[in-house]
Amino acid sequence: MSELAPVNKIIPFSLVDGPGSRTSVFLQGCNIACEYCHNPETQTLCIGCGTCVAGCPAGALALADGRVSWDEGACVGCDECIRVCPHRASPKIRLMSADEVFEQVAGYAPFIRGVTVSGGECMLWPTWLERFLSRCRGAGLGTLIDSNGTVPFWEHPELMEAANGVMLDVKAWDADVAERLTGQGRALTETVHANLAWLARAGKLEEVRVVVVPDGWGDAEETLAGIARTLGGLADDTRLKLIRFRNFGVVGKLAGAPSPTDERMQGLETLACELGFRTIVLT
Repeated sequence: MSELAPVNKIIPFSLVDGPGSRTSVFLQGCNIACEYCHNPETQTLCIGCGTCVAGCPAGALALADGRVSWDEGACVGCDECIRVCPHRASPKIRLMSADEVFEQVAGYAPFIRGVTVSGGECMLWPTWLERFLSRCRGAGLGTLIDSNGTVPFWEHPELMEAANGVMLDVKAWDADVAERLTGQGRALTETVHANLAWLARAGKLEEVRVVVVPDGWGDAEETLAGIARTLGGLADDTRLKLIRFRNFGVVGKLAGAPSPTDERMQGLETLACELGFRTIVLT
């Protein structure tokens, strides 16, 4: 039987998840917990506590045998279940095989340039991911992975053959800063640094992403410098995206934090230019 993965959602047409119009597939579950995550409901799998069931205004949720079931047809998309969940999970997922997701994506093929798989953290499902991306490549679609870089890419050669590239998030360069932001420190940063170097050498680094978080939380300057040192001469061929923190959807300590100013973002853009980056996108 084919492996099943928890699919949080499929966006048929997206212009922000890689080049051109793409279908974006979001898998449920993550191995870190970023303080600035604007989709915190994708971090964990539902444990069947039932908190969400009673508050569903459409009666689309039910609890039986310790599991919450979701009636997609009855759901009105109010997301009350997500708001009340104490575990940063969503009951609105579908366990789907790679072939099932591909058959849905194939219907969009005439109108898209490729597919991007994200999460949560999609690299927690490497066998499923390799099957799905292989089928997409076979249909002539470009394939990208959006990842936090905590799983060693070099350990999955078949998957990397199926992927055109990786959009890599670098959360922080310093281990202590990473611990504060994500709940994981040195193990996270060491793996991300190694993945950055490996992807660049392999020609699989589609884009590096840095979220610029509120002052006192991040180390954006150090992160940019570390990325540039690691890439060396490849920096001028690497697309760098500087993402302004926004508190939409954020829960916890940064829920009401302000976004960085235009001056802050422009200063980082100037620094990136000085470090050798030539393609810099501010969002």
